[in-house]
Amino acid sequence: MRKLIFGMNVTLDGYIAATGDDIGWSGGDGPDSSPSAERFQWWYDQMRASDLSLYGRKLWETMSSHWPTGDQQPDATPAEIEFARLWRDMPKVVFSSTIDKVDWNTRLVTGDAVAEIARLKAEDGGPMDIAGATLAGAAMRAGLIDEYALVTLPVLVGGGTPFFTALDSWVNLNLVETRTFPGGVVLTRYETRR
Repeated sequence: MRKLIFGMNVTLDGYIAATGDDIGWSGGDGPDSSPSAERFQWWYDQMRASDLSLYGRKLWETMSSHWPTGDQQPDATPAEIEFARLWRDMPKVVFSSTIDKVDWNTRLVTGDAVAEIARLKAEDGGPMDIAGATLAGAAMRAGLIDEYALVTLPVLVGGGTPFFTALDSWVNLNLVETRTFPGGVVLTRYETRR
């Protein structure tokens, strides 16, 4: 059985995007308003450790608008070049009923996301990561998420898209890691108690 991990950058007040889907706050701890090298490396290592990435439509559109050619940008750092290549090669599944084509080692699922995630999770294999508020929220409500990784930035945005969705019952978690990145960014990882 595969492990399902939900991890994203999040504001201190719990949002993955500010009102209007604004994620401009999510860089910020590097000298040029980009993520610090240490935080960028952590995300790279997380993706490298995963066997499959699951995306909702909005995050897929954000990622696929940059990373397919991210290694060809004139100002790309060596870390961004590595990340772009890994992202292109990583097996991915996009869940959407409104797009009709995906590329870059990606499969499109237009049907029942929860059923497909449960099927993928029941297979043998390494961990899967899930990203996108709506998709992760559905998996969260279905009890499919095994680990939460919050990379919390010291910013308050006051509203937007929350990291956590409303749940019908409590989910007890065990803290498994904390880490501080430059700029006061804090990683907390929790595993679901089963």
